[in-house]
Amino acid sequence: MKKPRAAGGSRPRKQTSSREEKKKRALNSSQASPSPPGDPWCTTPEFPEPPAGQARRQEEVALQASVSPYHQFGDTAEVTAFRESLLSWYDLKKRDLPWRRRAEGEADLDRRAYAVWVSEVMLQQTQVATVINYYTRWMQKWPTLQDLASASLEEVNQLWAGLGYYSRGRRLQEGAQKVVEELGGQVPRTAETLQRLLPGVGRYTAGAVASIAFGQVTGVVDGNVVRVLCRVRGIGADPSNTFVSQQLWSLAQQLVDPARPGDFNQAAMELGAMVCTPQHPQCSQCPVQSLCRARRRVEREQLPASQSLPGSPDVEECAPGTGQCQLCAPPTAPWDQSLGVANFPRKASRKRPREECSAICVLEQRRAPGGARVLLVQRPSSGLLAGLWEFPSVSVDPSGRHQHKALLQELQNWAGPLPATHLHHLGQVVHTFSHIRLTYQVYGLALEGRAPVTGTAPGARWLTREEFHTAAVSTAMKKVFRVYEGQQAGTCKRPKRSQVSTPSRRKKPSPGQQVLDRFFRPQVPTDAPTPNSAAQ
Repeated sequence: MKKPRAAGGSRPRKQTSSREEKKKRALNSSQASPSPPGDPWCTTPEFPEPPAGQARRQEEVALQASVSPYHQFGDTAEVTAFRESLLSWYDLKKRDLPWRRRAEGEADLDRRAYAVWVSEVMLQQTQVATVINYYTRWMQKWPTLQDLASASLEEVNQLWAGLGYYSRGRRLQEGAQKVVEELGGQVPRTAETLQRLLPGVGRYTAGAVASIAFGQVTGVVDGNVVRVLCRVRGIGADPSNTFVSQQLWSLAQQLVDPARPGDFNQAAMELGAMVCTPQHPQCSQCPVQSLCRARRRVEREQLPASQSLPGSPDVEECAPGTGQCQLCAPPTAPWDQSLGVANFPRKASRKRPREECSAICVLEQRRAPGGARVLLVQRPSSGLLAGLWEFPSVSVDPSGRHQHKALLQELQNWAGPLPATHLHHLGQVVHTFSHIRLTYQVYGLALEGRAPVTGTAPGARWLTREEFHTAAVSTAMKKVFRVYEGQQAGTCKRPKRSQVSTPSRRKKPSPGQQVLDRFFRPQVPTDAPTPNSAAQ
């Protein structure tokens, strides 16, 4: 069987060129490798590079001219050393992850791209440990783009439930449908076309899929790569700034290895995740520490003042021609000795999430046919938590005024007339989304001793507790339901059974055991006080 072309996490492809030719190729890092023959999005000389790609490269050239050499890789030997050191470390230390195994063993380019695409979307804003199980279940259920394209949104939301940022799953399915229905089942082969043609695919995801699945020489920048590049080149400015972000992308493109672009990009991300971590970086284990400006800065700061020559410029400092360097930390953010290399990158000032309040109710039919059931309603098809199921709720004033009345009205809209006296406040749940801090005032209403509610409005349904836990519900709803369950358990608490069995329940000993017990039982005088009476 013919081995697939090199992909993320795979061994490097065998090269037929000489060692000298390899070195020449390594120095031409800014040139994109040609796409495979027959590729409809080919960017070989016969098919000129898209205008967007040309404009981006011109922008990078202009950007390099305006940046201090201190923040650049001006020496090609440094670039080569960075690539070789990082890839050697990656080959030894990379984690065994299911998406890497799948990409490495998949010969079909479209299936390989799909495997990488799913993993990259899931890994956005989510830790690897959390993604592994979701990824495994997803690929078992929908192993190909065609399988995902034919699935329902309800199924996608159900499997995605608990992973957060639910629009990712919806957009992933929309992208699969577009590939199958409009692109003949073939995934676009370059970062430019991936970003342009597929919904929900941004610059990072496009670059990751193109480099790992198709071997395109294109850099990627995610949170881990931002941290690595900022420290290696001493960039202390806010990475979310447009100019700083452009410089980071330019650095990533300059560094990406032309022979192993997918492995290089994964290695850079792996370094940030495993070694160059946000709070406690392990600099002694870093394969590129000799090239790290942040590390040199730490060592220089630790030198005694007597070793510094007064009045002499430090060649390791940034020396822009005029004005404040846009990549250095602002004067308002001086060096913090206690942070060390963690001074880089500068933390972006985050906008505080908007405060909102909602009254929500777990409405349960205790005597419904087939067992107790709770009412769920479906959210709109767009916006926050689109298409997911939740308990009936209403937005309310944080002061709590009129929320009982408003919530009861909402419940009756879904389930018909209900007894207002049975609606009880149980507590609150605070859940923070990406831009909203939502406080749920949790209510409960248990319907007992009345005919089961059979009719509901469209968009509502009754589920058993078991069905609820496997439905397409958010983590916030599971928190709300735990409050309700805890309250129900609290209202029917029973005294804990004594750890010591009572005589009536104790197993009767055998006749032989009774003889032994009488022999070893101490003789207590009839007038001696019992332990209990003595204590009294």
